[in-house]
Amino acid sequence: MTEGTKAMESLPGGERLMGAQAPLLVADQVTKTFLARRGALGRRVEVTAVSQVDLRLDRGETFGLVGETGSGKTTLGRLVLGLEKATSGNVKLDGVSIERFSRSQLKQMRRRVQVVFQDPYESLNPYMTIEEILEEPFRIHGLYRKAETALRIRELLDLVGLPRSSLQQPPGQFSGGQQQRIAIARALSLGAELLVADEPTAALDVSIQAQILNLLMDIQRERGMAVLLISHNLLVVRHMSASLGVMYGGRVVETGRSEDIYRRPRHPYSIALLSAIPVANPRRERERQRVKISGEAPDPAKLPAGCPFHPRCWLAVDRCRTERPELRPVGAPGQMAACHLAK
Repeated sequence: MTEGTKAMESLPGGERLMGAQAPLLVADQVTKTFLARRGALGRRVEVTAVSQVDLRLDRGETFGLVGETGSGKTTLGRLVLGLEKATSGNVKLDGVSIERFSRSQLKQMRRRVQVVFQDPYESLNPYMTIEEILEEPFRIHGLYRKAETALRIRELLDLVGLPRSSLQQPPGQFSGGQQQRIAIARALSLGAELLVADEPTAALDVSIQAQILNLLMDIQRERGMAVLLISHNLLVVRHMSASLGVMYGGRVVETGRSEDIYRRPRHPYSIALLSAIPVANPRRERERQRVKISGEAPDPAKLPAGCPFHPRCWLAVDRCRTERPELRPVGAPGQMAACHLAK
């Protein structure tokens, strides 16, 4: 365990980033690289999507991962789900590396760890009825019992706020928000202990987003389910998560309680993300100074030396260009930042 990991084990008020006792999920120094073809000649290059990330998630905890497109948060989510294998490091469920799971153990894991994808239009089969979509997990896992499953499906529809009369309709006859409710019902059908929610509201209208987030929060509290929430929107993460990690260039650059980071971020990238969020008060919005960063997220195949954020950072000094900063405690208890200048 790294020094930074030890510092994250406890937070005031019982909230924990790194569970000190029997965490449900542990990602220990996880790195994922891909081989990709680039250029007109198709030259093979190594792409580092996730680099040396630590993550621990306790039962009943909601942890948010935030960052712009290409930061590595979705790849980390796929590693947690077992959809990708780590190049180095370990992802553990109840203390056991998922890479050691047999085929039957992996199938059992699918009942415990589920996912809600970003776009319900893509994740739901348009040729199946809602009843068939919700029956499918029971059939795959050999748990289908006609009467019991029918009752369970109706309970799931009640849980996510959909009418039972919708069972014989295809998903295409529902709005985006209703389709996402169907996807959530499917993910919860077998009693998942951990839900990976990958941008669950990004494809929805703003008016519907809060409904889906509140639904997830209600279900999480009712069931004591752990949630890994992946988003590019800090407001969404703050609304749902007690604690969060900010990712950039495949690394976690800041982590801590959501409220602490929202009120006083310590990494320049976190400051820039928060600065991009509009303020509801028009006068305050006009008067405040916004931080604008130029350029785009780094190419994971050509990460710069030193701090990966330094080419876009307005505070960068020579040390930032040559020495990569590690996560270290700064600010509030449990808050950490990978920045040489963080105080």
